[in-house]
Amino acid sequence: MDTKRKGLAVLLCLLLAFTLIGCQSDSAESGQSDEGAEALFTAGTYTGQADGHNGPIVVEVTVSESEITAVEIMSHNESAGITDAALERIPQGVLDSQSLAVDAVSGATVTSDSILEAITDALSQAGADIAALQVAGEREVKEGVAIEVTTDVVIIGGGGAGLAAAVTAHDHGSEVLVLEKMPRLGGNTILSGGALNASESPRQEAQGIEDSVELHFTQTFEGGDELGNPELVQILVENAYPGVEWLESMGMEFEEEVFTVLGGLWPRAHKPDSPLGTGFIETYQKYIDEHDGIEVMLDTEVLELVVEDGAVVGVMAKGLDGDVLVHANKGVVLATGGFAMNNEMLNEFNKSWPDLGDVMSTNHPGATGDGHVMAEAIGASLIGMEHLQLLPLGDPNSGSLSGNIEQGVENRIFVNKDGNRFVDEGARRDVMTKALLEQEDAWLWLVLDAKNYPTEETTNNFNETIEELIAQGRAFKGDTLEELAEQIDVDPENLVNAVEEFNRVVEEGGPDKFGRTLFDTPIDTPPFYAGPRVPTVHHTMGGVEINEYAQVLSADGSIIPGLYAAGEVTGGIHGSNRLGGNALADILVFGRIAGESAANQR
Repeated sequence: MDTKRKGLAVLLCLLLAFTLIGCQSDSAESGQSDEGAEALFTAGTYTGQADGHNGPIVVEVTVSESEITAVEIMSHNESAGITDAALERIPQGVLDSQSLAVDAVSGATVTSDSILEAITDALSQAGADIAALQVAGEREVKEGVAIEVTTDVVIIGGGGAGLAAAVTAHDHGSEVLVLEKMPRLGGNTILSGGALNASESPRQEAQGIEDSVELHFTQTFEGGDELGNPELVQILVENAYPGVEWLESMGMEFEEEVFTVLGGLWPRAHKPDSPLGTGFIETYQKYIDEHDGIEVMLDTEVLELVVEDGAVVGVMAKGLDGDVLVHANKGVVLATGGFAMNNEMLNEFNKSWPDLGDVMSTNHPGATGDGHVMAEAIGASLIGMEHLQLLPLGDPNSGSLSGNIEQGVENRIFVNKDGNRFVDEGARRDVMTKALLEQEDAWLWLVLDAKNYPTEETTNNFNETIEELIAQGRAFKGDTLEELAEQIDVDPENLVNAVEEFNRVVEEGGPDKFGRTLFDTPIDTPPFYAGPRVPTVHHTMGGVEINEYAQVLSADGSIIPGLYAAGEVTGGIHGSNRLGGNALADILVFGRIAGESAANQR
């Protein structure tokens, strides 16, 4: 990076540094207590603790009589990458503001609140007036254009699609700036289970699994009721495994065996060695850290696409310190994700499901459809907006993917509150969810055996051990099926019959009364486990219409110069239903295409 670019990077970091400015009493601001004034704290170092998302968070807080002088997180089990911003910003915010009136970090609310609770615990031991510390002061308001930047390619969104586009555009010789409205990179990708569908993989061959690009195409196209654009579907399935190889060339590692992910219909899901979707984001971050000419601005929400003479030439955004105007010499890539966290949009376009007002979502809080709105405002075509995917395996308390004890499709069953099976557990996601909605309280128990968890330290696809899930009351264990039935309050006779019937079908090869065809081993090895799950909004298949080069199309079918799109912000690929494992393939394939097209000004 030359001196000019280095200077710009430093300027951006300084201007966008996270600050929290609270109003305290004069004595607190100065860090000195007035002579004779009552001390705010009993000086010393105190340890506080609170339950985080994945277990206890322990903090150490040091105070003088008049101020908080240090806040340090001593131990935690929170997910790397997902909660990093909260772990850094909350303690710093308490120090900077000398108060507990610190906003939670978006996307890591549970961790943020737990850190504050642990700090509160420590300060209580120091004799602090907690109520006074929780009063928010006035925040400094900054107005006007704070930054104006010129680059080659602007990427809106720092999730899997945006980062694939960014790395590819840079690799094709362009300067790149990624704008991410959240305080971290990763989007939904980092929260995912990491399953990436790719056919004709050497891993499949080693496992004796027959698969082909043609079968992947057929299942994807027909799985979306033949409503996807077949040209785009073909591009997706042909380029999925080359995408895996590209990631591996950058150092990303995948497990040796593929599996069938929920609603994936076939064992072709490649699972990263790293937990959740962190491996994808870490791979892209490593590339960014090692190369000049590719920068990231967090906490920067793009509000408007800048259009001149019919072409997109930049963006207007809002950062922590004011407005950000970015000029794009070559193009802008829209990679803002879907709108599963925007209830207004969900209810506007929903045509297939009951009212979704009370249904939770697996998505991160930034999935609010910003890109759809911005693109439509300049005449882009939106297609398939009515196609909304609900997943049957959401966490009952949060709607998230976490807590799911499933390891793969073949070796588990679903039972309702009566202990009876009710659906083909290897079917499409929409089929399973519609069947679940007909059950009492739309509630299922996922049941499997010890072959899935040979030890208590064995983790699920979200890096949670079965031991900790049981301790948290999110999974249950029984040495017999009858004991498990008692644990989860279902009819033991029904549960035993459901498992025995499943085992019979496994041993005889069918037929199954629900039409299930995906089997592997019987559920016959104690201890047995069960986990509760509910419907949750997972994916929005509709969005910006693109062509084979990821160029955005206008309502009249013409290309909008300078604008490209990839990932869940696009429509027309998955039709009415997305196969499990196809999202990460989609963002990888079309993210790369969008980045190359923008860099080459196609």
